[in-house]
Amino acid sequence: MASARLTFEQAARDVQLLPQRPDNETLLRLYALYKQGSEGDVSGEKPGFFDFVGTAKHEAWSRLKGTPRELAQQQYIDLVASLKG
Repeated sequence: MASARLTFEQAARDVQLLPQRPDNETLLRLYALYKQGSEGDVSGEKPGFFDFVGTAKHEAWSRLKGTPRELAQQQYIDLVASLKG
């Protein structure tokens, strides 16, 4: 378990070093998987209507509700690895 957590944390650092900025859909997927993997199910209120970025992030994260943290972490690791090339 500890090594999976360390791999997840390393992937979070690696995403900052990607050679190209991912498209917005991929960025939302990365955000949602990271949040689900680190915090679990979505919490807090949905941002206001005019907070487009905040709303998109909240909705992306809420779509993963019920996904086990370990699965979200592995999906995040796999996605970052695929983006690294």
